Amino acid sequence: MEHHTPLIATIAVSLVAAFALGLLANRLKFPPIVGYLIAGVIVGPYTPGILANAEIAAELAEMGVILLMFGVGLHFSYKDLFAVRNISIPGAIVQIAVATLLGVGLATMLGWPLSAGIVFGLSLSVASTVVLLRALEERQLLDTRSGHVAVGWLIVEDIATVFALVLLPVIAGMLPGVTPAQATTTATGGGDFIVSLLFTLGKLALFVAIIFIAGRRFVPWCLARVAGSGSKELFTLSILAIGIGIAYFAAVFFDVSFALGAFFAGMIMKESELSHQAAESTLPLREAFAVLFFVSVGMLFNPAILIQKPVEVLATLFIIVVGKSAAAFWIVRAFNYPVDTALLIAASLAQIGEFSFILITLGLSLGMIPLEARDLVLAGALLSITLNPAVFWLAARARERRLALETERTERAETIDAPYMANESDHVIIVGYGRVGKRVATALAEMGASMVVVETELTRVEELRSANRTAILGNAARAQVLRAAGIERAKHLLVAVPNGLEAGEIVARAKEINPDIRITARAHIDEEYNHILESGADRVIMGEREIAKQMLDDVVAAAAA
Repeated sequence: MEHHTPLIATIAVSLVAAFALGLLANRLKFPPIVGYLIAGVIVGPYTPGILANAEIAAELAEMGVILLMFGVGLHFSYKDLFAVRNISIPGAIVQIAVATLLGVGLATMLGWPLSAGIVFGLSLSVASTVVLLRALEERQLLDTRSGHVAVGWLIVEDIATVFALVLLPVIAGMLPGVTPAQATTTATGGGDFIVSLLFTLGKLALFVAIIFIAGRRFVPWCLARVAGSGSKELFTLSILAIGIGIAYFAAVFFDVSFALGAFFAGMIMKESELSHQAAESTLPLREAFAVLFFVSVGMLFNPAILIQKPVEVLATLFIIVVGKSAAAFWIVRAFNYPVDTALLIAASLAQIGEFSFILITLGLSLGMIPLEARDLVLAGALLSITLNPAVFWLAARARERRLALETERTERAETIDAPYMANESDHVIIVGYGRVGKRVATALAEMGASMVVVETELTRVEELRSANRTAILGNAARAQVLRAAGIERAKHLLVAVPNGLEAGEIVARAKEINPDIRITARAHIDEEYNHILESGADRVIMGEREIAKQMLDDVVAAAAA
């Protein structure tokens, strides 16, 4: 029996290919995004073999963009930007201008019009937030001075990209190289650039005003009421309904892109006290559609350009890895920041990713760029993300050499950012600061016990440190994170993360480093219970078993009385 189900087929083929290639990339110490993009190339129309439906993939990618931007807004931090505003705001603006000019220069050499050069240059100027955050987390540098500057820099780039998404449709018809038939007209009927621009910005301002005035009251109130119902599925549904609903509302009534509407929806939801729970509830869906987004982008890439246009590909890669990073390095130095910070910022920006894809796709839909420009951006993204670990390694070596030279020349060497390390001994390590971990940490604090918390959420780590508690940012499945928490000197490890597979990894890694440490973990089902015990835990607590035991003890005690 034949089944014509292109939607299911496209999702199935994309996810299976992304899983296989993402796993391979991870094993080879590359970012999984590289695997997702290559998976898209394999199932795309430019390579033989399994073929996914590109049109359906494009729609799935649109949903991926909405959820991706929703997640960016949900984690948008004014505080992070405000703390480093003096360097991040001017630095990012100048760096974007330099990279855009380099892109325009290459486009001019290739004979493209100014419109193509601007979109092409903007696409090369914006680094991937996903790649940056994971790179900094892996090296325990996210909460250092240099890490804060890098995150603030990326926030400014994200904001600049948001404005570009708003303005490109308006200016498309005003630039040479875009025909009136290709250009997108505004609600004013097109023609007068100033009127069109003011009208678009006016609609955007009205949308933002409505969202911030009404949304800041309604969204937290709505989430609190739904959370009070006790229904987890209704809470998750309310988050998705608000996020996607606002994105659709923005597009239909204000001609604002889905991506921008979703970004503001996330920003509004962050105002709620339940924002952490909202982020956790929607994370699996956001990550799944983000994967489909990267796969769909890979499907657009024609690998033949690597053979047909090798010089152009190398020139594009040079702008991303060398030109943009060199500009960032000298900008940071111009603001009298140490070489250490300048090197880390330069390495962080030596790649492009999701926002570049969004920009270049919009430019293509507006008729502003040729197909060759899209392929060059995709090639530059693939190669720069793949090379980024090597760039970080070179930056680390340069930092070490700089420190050695400074030590030889002067008695006072330049201070270099180092990963945050715990100094406690004979302490308890708590992995996960969710509902369970927070209760345990509070009880231990009341007892006066020495403890260190390991958490992947930056805001929770900041909350703990503001309360004068030692907290390590990172995934405890990594040996360097456990060592930062002082696993060799600890006497007890409490694994409070809800994921049984992740808990098993953490337990096994901890036992490798410190075989004598006592480990207590949690589980939800029998399979997790057995897996964690086999990984080396001394005791595993499963909610249902403990509840049943307590109920039985209560019955026995009542009968005895």
